[in-house]
Amino acid sequence: MLRSCLKLSLSVDNPSCLWGRVVRGLGGDAETAVQYDRLLAQMNLFYHDVTQDLRKLKPTSLEEGQVCVVYWSVMKSWCRAVVESIIMGSVSCQARCLLVDHGERLVVSSDQIRVAVQNFLQLPFWVRRFHLAGLKPATLRVSVFEEMAELISSSQWDSSATLYLHNLLQASTRTEAVLLESESDSTSIQLYLTVGNVKICVNDDLVVKKFAFYIRESADGGQLDEVDQCPVMLSSSILKQLSPSRTLCTAANMPTAQTQPPPGKRTDSHMFQHMHGHQQEELTDCQPEETASATITCTGLDGHASTTTTQLVVHFDPRRSGILVHSALPVEPCSCLDDAPVTDTLRRVLQRKQYNSLSPADRYSWPAVARGCNTVIVSPNADQPLSYLAPLLTHILLNSIFTSLTSSAGPIAVLLCPGWEKVQAVYDLLDETKVAHTLHPFVVLLGIGKDEAKTIRIPKNCLLLVTTPFSLVRMLSCHCFLFLRLYHLVLDEADQLFTLAPEQMATILQHYQKVTSSEQKASCPQQLIAVAKRWTSHMEGLLANHMPHPCIVLTVPEEAALYGNIHQIILMTLESSKISVLLSSLDFNPDVGQKTLIVANSAQEVENVFKAVSNKSAFCLMTHEGLTHDFDFVIQQWRKDIGPGTHLILVTTNECLRCFGIRDATCVVHFSFPTSPKVFGSRLFCMAENFRDLSEWVPSLDQSESSLSLTKSVLLISERNARHVVGVLRFLIRTNAPLPSELLSFAQGVHTAREDQKTTRPLCKHLKSFGVCRDSSVCPDRHRFIPRLDQSVLPASGVIEVVPLYIKTASVFYGCIIRKEEGGFHSLLSEMTSYYADKKPGAKELLEGELYAVEEDEVFYRVKILSVPDKGDRLFFSVLARFIDVGKEEEVKSHQILQLPEQFHSLPGQAVEIILCRVKPVDKETEWHPKVPCPPSHFYTQTHKHITTYSVMGFLLIDPQVRVSQVPGMKTVINEYNVQSEILKTGMGVSNPEHLNLLRALWQKSNTDSYKEAGNTSG
Repeated sequence: MLRSCLKLSLSVDNPSCLWGRVVRGLGGDAETAVQYDRLLAQMNLFYHDVTQDLRKLKPTSLEEGQVCVVYWSVMKSWCRAVVESIIMGSVSCQARCLLVDHGERLVVSSDQIRVAVQNFLQLPFWVRRFHLAGLKPATLRVSVFEEMAELISSSQWDSSATLYLHNLLQASTRTEAVLLESESDSTSIQLYLTVGNVKICVNDDLVVKKFAFYIRESADGGQLDEVDQCPVMLSSSILKQLSPSRTLCTAANMPTAQTQPPPGKRTDSHMFQHMHGHQQEELTDCQPEETASATITCTGLDGHASTTTTQLVVHFDPRRSGILVHSALPVEPCSCLDDAPVTDTLRRVLQRKQYNSLSPADRYSWPAVARGCNTVIVSPNADQPLSYLAPLLTHILLNSIFTSLTSSAGPIAVLLCPGWEKVQAVYDLLDETKVAHTLHPFVVLLGIGKDEAKTIRIPKNCLLLVTTPFSLVRMLSCHCFLFLRLYHLVLDEADQLFTLAPEQMATILQHYQKVTSSEQKASCPQQLIAVAKRWTSHMEGLLANHMPHPCIVLTVPEEAALYGNIHQIILMTLESSKISVLLSSLDFNPDVGQKTLIVANSAQEVENVFKAVSNKSAFCLMTHEGLTHDFDFVIQQWRKDIGPGTHLILVTTNECLRCFGIRDATCVVHFSFPTSPKVFGSRLFCMAENFRDLSEWVPSLDQSESSLSLTKSVLLISERNARHVVGVLRFLIRTNAPLPSELLSFAQGVHTAREDQKTTRPLCKHLKSFGVCRDSSVCPDRHRFIPRLDQSVLPASGVIEVVPLYIKTASVFYGCIIRKEEGGFHSLLSEMTSYYADKKPGAKELLEGELYAVEEDEVFYRVKILSVPDKGDRLFFSVLARFIDVGKEEEVKSHQILQLPEQFHSLPGQAVEIILCRVKPVDKETEWHPKVPCPPSHFYTQTHKHITTYSVMGFLLIDPQVRVSQVPGMKTVINEYNVQSEILKTGMGVSNPEHLNLLRALWQKSNTDSYKEAGNTSG
């Protein structure tokens, strides 16, 4: 028996059915009001959201016991509810519902009922069902023949008992209860009320007032005895005959969020069930007229059970979902893979690749690509070739391939990728699509070797070429006649192509324009597709000069804002002066009508801003999370047409702004700083209807000038915005807006501070190998030297001898330095071999950072465990280990790891990272092409090398690296070849003369900064 004292807020159906909300429990396990207030706010924001698709939110049918969300007009709020019964009308369908968080009942029409989203079912129902413990209803039986009346037990409560209990609750000033036993659908309680200055036990009072009997088993068992107790009595004058404010009806048992549905029972949520089979007692005078059968279902939103199916075609504006589509021709989006414009063969390939659902960019871009339109796609998944290959290949196979048969030789489509790795990935994907027998795709990756471009041979049956801009330009210089039927040009990751190879892209586009503009090719299909993650200024020229009648799809709101060419204004201010700076930035008497959004951070901030702005403007609206019931009025006022000289202003929060679906604003004022570029972009997308439209580009008109006068963004930055300023600043730099110098210096300081926090990260591999990192702002590794961490004990200069152990890349390998005065490493190897000759004890426990041993090819190596996975119930698993005497990192099976005795721990790891200087990959690649290590591979198989070293900073930098061999029987040595020269001969590498200078400068700067920090600390 659970005995816990709680405070309750109660509503009564009868003494055996009280609906209560736990307000406070001494055990501390009661759900807090804060959680439910937050839930209520989230539900109101969601169901008041005008951008939601009501077809998905309205239930297709209603059944008794169904959990749903209904609108309660009294509270002007959406609430969780359970359908108790259904009322069929001639025009509409209504439902009688129990509000499971409020204990109220109401009848609502079907158009005020919504589907309960799973996110709003996480908290249990706040209202629970209770019953008074140990009581049996009593009723008065009148005998006509004997002319007498007596009290007897009954199966249902008399209406007078329910009215008395209701009035008692109304007169009480304090309600408390002791929980006794919890059953499946109800909890028995001992109820205490404070009326006046007297506390009474309601259970006892109902017995004294002859409304109930105690339940007590007699000695002979089974029968009920009336127990005479005399609790504190109340005079009847204390209670007033109040008209109850709520209908007194006995309800069906309430479902609970913590029970699972029994087998065979229907449920609308895995967290809720409707318990049937319990006896219901109803007061006929308060029950509305309902359908006789409890199994009647209300189907359809109009309240009628529909027997015919009507196909409803709704033209959905993509801007409501944050998608910008500008197209010279109408675009009908595809909804799923089944109706996508791709061949059946490609559809099966997509399904095999688990590409079952289409992204928003796919739905709008695939019809345009398959139709042969010039298309620009900016989306988060633009780096996935499947996002454009399927409709492109469909169009080529069904249209272009027949035109090409009568034309000259050469590929009809060229797919440009930013690097050799992406080229290989696209080619492998083309091979999986089973189009090789038709299109015969071919990969071309050319270096800068002499006559390499001249010797390349493209197969005559090749229709699709995959390459990089650099390689294509080299081919055009020698074989431009092979590209006279170039109908399709695809730019994969176009933003990277224009950033890394702007000159090469200009040459390629010029050739494409010459080929497609000739009169002979006027009837041939011509298509240019640009796919990117980010919008760049180069794409504006691409659309204007090379893509007539394009389709432009942008599914990233912040990139769409850049495309829209919004005028950005940045204002630096103190937090205390933000409102005055805000007012000075607004034009309250504009020449043309304007709609301005002011986005604040909280309800209180909204109130403060609205108070200040409303004193200046007669057309000012306000809303926040506490005013969700005003959303309909606010959006109605906002959508009204405004005339010249009118400035409509709406002050709201970021959460409420998402619910309005506003897309026609002309100005957005960021009174509260956006926490991320994504939030910043979603705010700017509220001006989407006023963005410039480059699909209807008219060269005679200066569209950039007109767009600047339509859309404007005002960003207020104060001292409180330090945490988020760097991320938004990267976005602002791309807008070419003038940035305050103090903002730039502050951002630089934040960037430096973040670099200082990377002490546990390794030094950037690109910084070590090539002297620079392509983008240090997003690279997770360290980009500055820390003297106390990077100070090395390796030789600073001179000629050393090493044994190459493990080749990592063409310019990076691990080796062991040979020191004549030391023989510890060879002694260690021999001792480990002798130790494990007799026994090979397996590791008892694998711990990260500890040393163990592994045998490979009858040689024992020391390894350091880098990570141990959660093995669960698995007996065998693998761990990531680093061979500290070799340098490589690889997965090792757990049962192969041996325990390493302590005597083998003292010698430090012998593998030294050795980096070849003054050479880097060609064409601004970040990784070496696979064929580059081939010439040095023979060099690395030698046992000993003589290497000249010039600089060491925690790793070994060598320049040059020369293979040296000794003439047998003589002291003469021969320098066979220089490794740098061999790499350059492959054509896939170029000289990098600034490599050492950049590293030395970075090392000196780090030392200088360390001395300054030490001086400041001591001072």
